[in-house]
Amino acid sequence: MTIAAERRLSSARRRPPPLLVAGSALAAVLVLLPLAVTVYRAAAVSPAEARALLFRPLVGELLVNTVSLTVAATVISAILGVGAAWLVERTRLPGQRAWSVLAAVPLAVPPFISSYAWVSLSPALQDFGGALLVVSCAYYPLVYLPVAAALRGIDPILEETARSLGLTAWGAFFRVVLPQLRPALLGGMLLIALHMLTEFGAFALLRFRTFTTELFVEYRTGFNGPDAALIAVVLLLLCLICLLAELWVRGSSSYARSGRGARRRAVLLDLGLARLPVLVGFAVLVMATLGVPIGMILFWLTRHASAAIAPAEVSGARLVATTFSSLWLGLAGAMLSVIVALPLSFLASRYRGGLVSLLERTVYIAQGVPGIVVALALIALTIHLVEPLYQSAVLLLFAYAIMFLPLALVSLRAAFVQAQPVLEETARSLGLGWIEVARRVTLPLARPGLGAAAAMVFVSIVTELTATLLLAPIGTETLATEVWANSHDLAFAAAAPYAALMMTLSLLSTWLLARRFGSSAFVAV
Repeated sequence: MTIAAERRLSSARRRPPPLLVAGSALAAVLVLLPLAVTVYRAAAVSPAEARALLFRPLVGELLVNTVSLTVAATVISAILGVGAAWLVERTRLPGQRAWSVLAAVPLAVPPFISSYAWVSLSPALQDFGGALLVVSCAYYPLVYLPVAAALRGIDPILEETARSLGLTAWGAFFRVVLPQLRPALLGGMLLIALHMLTEFGAFALLRFRTFTTELFVEYRTGFNGPDAALIAVVLLLLCLICLLAELWVRGSSSYARSGRGARRRAVLLDLGLARLPVLVGFAVLVMATLGVPIGMILFWLTRHASAAIAPAEVSGARLVATTFSSLWLGLAGAMLSVIVALPLSFLASRYRGGLVSLLERTVYIAQGVPGIVVALALIALTIHLVEPLYQSAVLLLFAYAIMFLPLALVSLRAAFVQAQPVLEETARSLGLGWIEVARRVTLPLARPGLGAAAAMVFVSIVTELTATLLLAPIGTETLATEVWANSHDLAFAAAAPYAALMMTLSLLSTWLLARRFGSSAFVAV
């Protein structure tokens, strides 16, 4: 074979198959669909009407509530996350291993379950302070986990050198350690801000008005009219700002060793007299994040006449049926999400180019699109174009696929990167087509990543509330919607069995996921 022929063959192999590109484009189109529908419906409003709708005291109140709570919760979560990570990784903290796990577990507790627990404890928490308490406890692990990982990767010689030059422990932290934590810290803070903008269930139960809760009210009162579309566009703009900021932080310079060096743990600091206050602080944190949700669920499980509906009236058959609905929706949604993400994840792991980057970045936009915006857009689309799909299980599963595509894509892409391309090339040289190579070589090699992706999406769907609430077929109830319905009516005892089952499923699934696929999967959840 001539050199020119070899170059043509190599170039052909670098060009992705058209069918693979088409499958990847389908994932991007699915993500863009609700955005396009929302913008189209908002653009149909006249400028005068848009000004009248947007420049209302209500919208100003929603903007102040949403932004102020987002900023406050992000700052408090950052302080809690960095403080917990530093104490666990850099001090002689008694019970360090147990505290490290307990500090991360709240990420597996759905925020609206926490809000159910706190509101049932005291209705006085239905305000800004209560919302700040609940979401800070729920989301601070998004800072704790990456910062703890970053602390384990920092060369301890830098801190030791700073201490030898006369800096105190606090001085070395602020002048040496904290600058190196910047990518992990800012990335976690931006993720928290994004979750705050898209959160619905926790704020609705806490009676705290934000853009997401108002969208739900607009849907209930005006059936998804122009008010909802315009408010959704404002919310999307806020989410877009966070997404762009996250991309900027992710692409900015990071701190790394210039060589391998000696990998060893840092010299742990003795807490001295601060040991008791630190232990008390950790105990209070665990009590707020895990103790209250678990304790209040157990409390309401024992009540028989303390709410509008008693637990005794929640039949075993209804519990079984509701649990089955959550499980089958989770399994079906996870399967669909993985199938939709497969072509793009393989394309992104094997090929380069502007089109590949564009498709991949487009799918990641889904992590900044609130579930309520996806649901309202799909409702509008099906009512006007494909009415038979309205309030069908198929529509709900596609909503799940749109919302959780980024989760599936991350794990699948990593799995395909680890699968050696040389094995695929060998199979191709033996005469197999690329579809047969994918079936017989690539997919078996990437099987652990497939399992991790499906598990992460399953956990997310089982605890999802917003899209399920709006899109579930009539008569289909899940554990999340039952907790919502009963808590909304202040029937806390009736909600307790469903809350207990959902929290058990969430914690058990997350534990199995972390045990089977590693801590990186746990962080992704």
